[in-house]
Amino acid sequence: MEKNKIQETQSGGKKLREKMLKTIEGYKNLSEEDKHCIHIYYGYGKGKTTSVIGLAVRALGAGKKVVMIQFDKGYDGKNEHYAERNILRKLKEDGYPIEIFATGCERMNEDGTFRFKNTDEDFKEAKRGLEKAREFIKKGRQDLLILDEAVAAVAYNLLEKKDIEELIELFKKNKRFEFVMTGHKLWEGLEEKVDLITEMRKVKHYFDKGIPAREGIEF
Repeated sequence: MEKNKIQETQSGGKKLREKMLKTIEGYKNLSEEDKHCIHIYYGYGKGKTTSVIGLAVRALGAGKKVVMIQFDKGYDGKNEHYAERNILRKLKEDGYPIEIFATGCERMNEDGTFRFKNTDEDFKEAKRGLEKAREFIKKGRQDLLILDEAVAAVAYNLLEKKDIEELIELFKKNKRFEFVMTGHKLWEGLEEKVDLITEMRKVKHYFDKGIPAREGIEF
């Protein structure tokens, strides 16, 4: 009986290895354009921006050029509520090829709560981020383009669904880099347009028992 189990395990390992080798060989035969993919990290669980920051660091470690455009995460030059940008700016100062563009207006109130209502300036900033995204997709000089909270901007009515879909179509005409977006909620038809979707699903969150967003953990 034990011998049969070992044989089954070895057989499964062999099949998996053959599948991996076939995938590797197939990848080599793809055009350079077809080797680049579109990712979406979404959901109401914690970890979307955290994931793409890790992806950015990994790409930089591999010698790749990174551009990150953040939507609705403004920076007035004084109050920095997104601590990851401190280290990313430092990496840029140290010679790593990363460009960071923060768009959006201040959302944090003095009492630690957030302003949810959109203003005219919020819409202008979202459009500014959209134009930046178009610019970098057309140029295609980076290896990794991250549009953090771009999908969320649709959920919060700062952008329209067609804005994101047009970016995807533009990318498909300029597939010279990896393209990544984050947000909270998908819409019908979006899944078919991208290559990878990872959902961050909230199973349990300490906010529900009275733990607010904390510096260095949530922002």
